[in-house]
Amino acid sequence: MGKAKIAITLDEKIVSRLDRLVKQEAYTNRSQAIEAAIRDKLQRLDRTRLAQELNKIDPQYEKALAEEGIATDGAAWPEF
Repeated sequence: MGKAKIAITLDEKIVSRLDRLVKQEAYTNRSQAIEAAIRDKLQRLDRTRLAQELNKIDPQYEKALAEEGIATDGAAWPEF
């Protein structure tokens, strides 16, 4: 996958922390550190969105729907 170059403005304290991470060899350079931070944040947002969508599910409705399917399909299943 290709990479795109962008320009960003950061607080000096954040830049100092990034530089420390690079100096401690946690990351090769600032770009890798920033990319990792953004990737982690986006993954957390995706999980949060998934959790929000799951909270919309009505457990009683889902259970009734599943049981309805089992009752109907169960009669057609062969005995083992």
